[in-house]
Amino acid sequence: MADAEHNLNPDSPVIYQITVQGFLDKSRADWFDGMAIEPQVDADGRSVTKLTGTVVDQAALHGLLRRLYDLGLSLLSIKRIELD
Repeated sequence: MADAEHNLNPDSPVIYQITVQGFLDKSRADWFDGMAIEPQVDADGRSVTKLTGTVVDQAALHGLLRRLYDLGLSLLSIKRIELD
């Protein structure tokens, strides 16, 4: 069932925040199309990394997720950032 209020176009740029378990060095930003990389410690004391930035389309998002998988980083969350 389609949601009439949300017209998501899989071929348009979207800002995402992707959180993975583990530490990803900021120098790897070029591997992730210039996304901001924020290594941090979560409330449970675990090392996590948040990547935030514009993803041009769904194919690019899949590519980013594949790179994270290839690095052995466990995906914790993907959040689509809504712009006002």
